[in-house]
Amino acid sequence: MALPDFLVIGVPKAGTTALHAALARHPRLFMSSVKEPKFFLTDGPPPLKGGPGDAETYREHVWRRTDYEALFADAPPGALRGESTPFYLYDRAAQRRIKETIPDAKLIVSLRDPVERAHSNWTHLWSAGLEPIGDVIEACAAEKRRIADGWSPFWHYVGLGRYGEQLAHLFTLFPREQVLVFRYRDLVDRPAATLDRICAFLGVEQGLVGEVPRENVTAHPRHSRRHRILARLARLGDPVLGQRLTTPLERVLQRDGQPRRPLTWAQRQELLAYFAADIALLRDVLGRDSGDDFGDWLRPRERSGGLVGARPSGQRQARNGRARSVSDPAGRRQGMNGPPGGDPTGA
Repeated sequence: MALPDFLVIGVPKAGTTALHAALARHPRLFMSSVKEPKFFLTDGPPPLKGGPGDAETYREHVWRRTDYEALFADAPPGALRGESTPFYLYDRAAQRRIKETIPDAKLIVSLRDPVERAHSNWTHLWSAGLEPIGDVIEACAAEKRRIADGWSPFWHYVGLGRYGEQLAHLFTLFPREQVLVFRYRDLVDRPAATLDRICAFLGVEQGLVGEVPRENVTAHPRHSRRHRILARLARLGDPVLGQRLTTPLERVLQRDGQPRRPLTWAQRQELLAYFAADIALLRDVLGRDSGDDFGDWLRPRERSGGLVGARPSGQRQARNGRARSVSDPAGRRQGMNGPPGGDPTGA
């Protein structure tokens, strides 16, 4: 039975694509060729529809047990098997399915400032032409309606950032020694030390991977009549043509896109109202011994969107849920690493 020994379970837009690529470079770790197979998100077939672009994403779910196990069948003897689906932390039912299926699995969680995470998430979908609301605050306000209408978790800008609630539930299922929690900023500022910490947690040699490849930069197209027209075309055509239409349109929409623009302090304060109580809960859940009170998340930011600069030439937004090309110059054994260039922060 080929099931994973460890999972990167959270959170979206917190460097998980780049982390998946970095860990795949370790000779003792075998990462699934599909980043985000999403196996534990359902008990059977995924839904058929949701928000813009969701139908295509649902079709990519690896939901059959045989297909999921096949992702790990080629792992070399002695290698630890892993996959990365950053929605597992958010989905309480997924947490329970993991517990039932692989109770001894080690779980890795990268946490990002929830306001920055929400803004990056919104920008990701806006830049792809899928987000119909051109203001992140208005988009967050629409979340309850979108959830009621069955839009997929990637549209849950607020809910995905309530880590205190998510970890509190996780710790009712798994002992804390099976869970590694760190800040996504550690991947940016201290990549070698952070990767060593992860390797130590997994019980494999340290010092063999020291860099986090730049992956998944989010471009920020300007608000314009052209963007409105092309984005509307993408949303209208998506249910019929899927990626055959949205992929070329995405390239056009993101051409000459600028780095993600920072939020103002006023905008940040408005969004912080969604997260302040949960940040306090997170502090209590992780305990004072963690040495982190996350107080900086409640203040203005010295470093904000656009930190990593413009997207490298030739790069697209990462398309998770699909096997990576073996021709990728960054790829290894299983050919999983994504397009050259990118952003470890998922900016």
